[in-house]
Amino acid sequence: MLQPSRTKFRKDHKGRRGGLRVAGSTLAFGDFALKAENATWLTSRQIEAARRAITSYVKRGGQIWIRVYPDKPVSSRPAETRMGGGKGAVDHWVAVVRRGRILFEVGDIPEEAARAALKLAADKLPCKSRIVTRAEMMK
Repeated sequence: MLQPSRTKFRKDHKGRRGGLRVAGSTLAFGDFALKAENATWLTSRQIEAARRAITSYVKRGGQIWIRVYPDKPVSSRPAETRMGGGKGAVDHWVAVVRRGRILFEVGDIPEEAARAALKLAADKLPCKSRIVTRAEMMK
């Protein structure tokens, strides 16, 4: 699973996820990409599941770039504990994804294979997403 080796602070506030993403909204490496259509938190497990779906479909051919990284700690309290006693321990890590963010990119594979692989990855994710191409982004 992806998670930072160290952080400045152990726990984070929840924050707000609204708005459009400007940085990270264009293709930088590959020819095809998966772009988020709404805001969400992606857990490190979801990112890993999507990565595995892509790699197993393309059978380790081509190149894959993961454009999101889970660097936000999410804490939770143990089940059936009373209120009070402070904030819970860090439970898992998430990547904050806003609308328009590129999640995964693939390159060096045919278009049909790229679309099929990214479709499998999109099914693993909790947000709506669409497949974009480099030619589409240039318009």
